[in-house]
Amino acid sequence: MDYVDLHLHSLYSDGVLTPAELVAEAAALKLRAIALADHDNVDGVAEALVAGERYGVEVIAAVELSVVWETLEDIHLLGYALNYEDPTLGRALGEFREFRAGRSERVLENVNRRLVEEGRTPLAFAAVSGLAGGTIGRPHIGRALLAAGYVRDMEESFSRYLVPCNEPKRFFPLAEALELIHAAGGCAVLAHPLFIDVEDAELPALLDTFSALGLDGLEAYCSGADNNTIDRYITLARRRGLIVTGGSDFHQPVKGGVQIGTGRGNLKIPYACVEDLRAAAGRYA
Repeated sequence: MDYVDLHLHSLYSDGVLTPAELVAEAAALKLRAIALADHDNVDGVAEALVAGERYGVEVIAAVELSVVWETLEDIHLLGYALNYEDPTLGRALGEFREFRAGRSERVLENVNRRLVEEGRTPLAFAAVSGLAGGTIGRPHIGRALLAAGYVRDMEESFSRYLVPCNEPKRFFPLAEALELIHAAGGCAVLAHPLFIDVEDAELPALLDTFSALGLDGLEAYCSGADNNTIDRYITLARRRGLIVTGGSDFHQPVKGGVQIGTGRGNLKIPYACVEDLRAAAGRYA
């Protein structure tokens, strides 16, 4: 069976590999297809598509949007098989990134104040921005802290600096995000349901509501979910006429961490997911 990974991040958001490096790794793992789904960013898609031609890996243009619905914040919505050059999408993401850049700079200022209080040299903005392919985010600041020798690992960078020095995020309203994805010719999929801040028993009702608003699919194959949970997500999706997708949510190669293609070891995402998402996106073309 041909396997795929439909949730990868590059250094254009909060990953560490270039889009071309992600495609090369996918080819080495003999994956048939991948999706580059950077946060609020499609700047790396063109590079990934070129690399896909070179390595013989099918690349799906995608994006991951941070959305809010009622009291639920930071729900992640994946847009697949969309026109990444759509001008309306580009403007919306550009405005979002401008806000995000300002937020990241404020976080960096907060971190630097704490470093000064500790008698340490502040991080230079250039040192942080040099780690990012696009807009800087908290992981880039964390990597700069690690490179400066101020923390032992990324976990410590978050617990000691990035979480205490955080600034409020901005989110797309759910209905606006769905409309943005559909207008760009893509289908909308709810990412990693395991990490949505609702009780497990509340998920079916949430899917009913989101489906009525225009949700197209559910990322049933997701890192952190065991096989029984994945089967349950597939059932929840099928009963509501939602397509099923899956991805590792890979950000960086870490021993014992999430891996491309297999997540934490148990993911086997069939190519049928690609066929289904392309068919779903075709309704909005």
